[in-house]
Amino acid sequence: MGATVTSGGRVEGARRRRGRYQPLAEINVTPFVDVMLVLLIVFMVTAPLLSPGVIVNLPKAAAKPLPQDNKPLEITIDQKGAIFIVDTEITLDELIPRLTAISGESRETNIYIRGDTKLDYGRVMEVIGAINAAGYTKVSLMADRK
Repeated sequence: MGATVTSGGRVEGARRRRGRYQPLAEINVTPFVDVMLVLLIVFMVTAPLLSPGVIVNLPKAAAKPLPQDNKPLEITIDQKGAIFIVDTEITLDELIPRLTAISGESRETNIYIRGDTKLDYGRVMEVIGAINAAGYTKVSLMADRK
């Protein structure tokens, strides 16, 4: 911090620095808002993917996953034998009209069936039989990896 004293006795260095730089007392929130918006978008995209609709205990299998070309339709059968399309509980009689309403006239829709391990095998076969009788041929059973 250097200052020179002139003949008048005043300090020149202090006078020059006084008007140039002053501390900035404001916080720049623009980068903070940008980061928060990116995090919000990431969480909005990933949150629906984290939770399947109905909780069931899937059987374990060593099979490789099937390649997917479009989003499949998931049908879940819980431990009590109740049938769900995504999160909506339906009866066996309502299954085919709902599938037709969702997929339209296309019978090429991939349908994945998730059945609980404690579920009676006959109930799973009832659902698969009804879907197959309606003309849907791409029906797959889901399992957890070992």
